Amino acid sequence: MIAQLSGKVVRTEANSVVLDVNGVGYQVFVPIGTLSKLGEVDNKATLITHLIVREDELTLYGFEDKAQLHAFKLLIGVTGVGPKVALAMLSTLSTGELAIALAASDTKMITRVPGVGPKLASRLCMELADKFSGWAGGTGEDFTATGSAATVKNAACEDAVEALVGLGYSRADSRKAVDRAAATGVDNSNAGNLIRECLALLTTSR
Repeated sequence: MIAQLSGKVVRTEANSVVLDVNGVGYQVFVPIGTLSKLGEVDNKATLITHLIVREDELTLYGFEDKAQLHAFKLLIGVTGVGPKVALAMLSTLSTGELAIALAASDTKMITRVPGVGPKLASRLCMELADKFSGWAGGTGEDFTATGSAATVKNAACEDAVEALVGLGYSRADSRKAVDRAAATGVDNSNAGNLIRECLALLTTSR
């Protein structure tokens, strides 16, 4: 398994980069946002990679961090989502935006991705909402699995605040919404639950 590549950028294409690693050129398919960060030819770059083996080909997919790789693996585990669709999703939405959309069952946001229709968007929400809810801030951390109860709650609340800020709400409004949501009795150890409640409160108040 090729888990990581470090080398010089040889060239970039629409959705891939060729890295020269000790004289060997590896073509790696990457999200558009990652591609834009790789820089010019001869720049040094490191990608966390995932190798997909098919009967007639070996294809490498590359990511800038573990959160992005983890999201990719979860996505391709859903029926109807192949590597190309998963890559398109990570090219259209950041991991944080994707986690928020899934946690809130926001199929409208998910269908912004080329090749993803309402039925597939609904299936993604149904199968992945819980798996993404613990890291809706885009960190890739599962806060429901580590730490004391108080630490988990604090982490979930902070994640919810950061997620709402990422959606365009002010930090002050985001924190107020999280406090209000927690006061309603929602499970505040789960960022996904908090985000859903906060979005409902913020939408109602507008």
